[in-house]
Amino acid sequence: MSKTNLLERRSVVSSLLKDRKDAVVVGGLGASTYDITAAGDHDRNFYLWGAMGGAVMIGLGVALAQPKLPVVVITGDGEMLMGIGSLATVGLQRPGNLSIIVLDNEVYGETGGQASHTGASTDLVGIARCCGITDARNLATMAEIEAFAVQMHDISSGPRFASVKIDPANLERVLSNRDGAFIVNRIRGALGYQPI
Repeated sequence: MSKTNLLERRSVVSSLLKDRKDAVVVGGLGASTYDITAAGDHDRNFYLWGAMGGAVMIGLGVALAQPKLPVVVITGDGEMLMGIGSLATVGLQRPGNLSIIVLDNEVYGETGGQASHTGASTDLVGIARCCGITDARNLATMAEIEAFAVQMHDISSGPRFASVKIDPANLERVLSNRDGAFIVNRIRGALGYQPI
């Protein structure tokens, strides 16, 4: 990974969620969830705790169930690699309201910082395109992040996929509520469903 031109993860997530409006946001395991929480806890945030590889599939399910709402998945490269097959299902289902953002620091941050595949031979944008997600791109500047944040609210032109190379710095953890029943019932209530 080039050590120049890397974006700071919290700035990226904060910019993406600055004007989130009614978007549902699904956070992948670990640092991406801390980043989403640091940008501001919200009733429409769905945090994954211990469900590595499931962020995109949960986002897809919400997008299909709520086609009039923008659904945003923010995850890391390790979590995306574990759930890579989910991109094929997104490409098949083609929900116009789904945006997937991968914060790619090229390491497995939750398990000690080992090098991930994205620092060597794996091109997540290429994989997304091969899975049928035609709007798949790398974002390298804050101006591109800001433009993508606006596009996330267009519920008819997705799905869209973006990979963002970020600094691998280990930032302070900003923890959300970790009670699974609370998280599920809170988002259900925010979307007009009864608690379970």
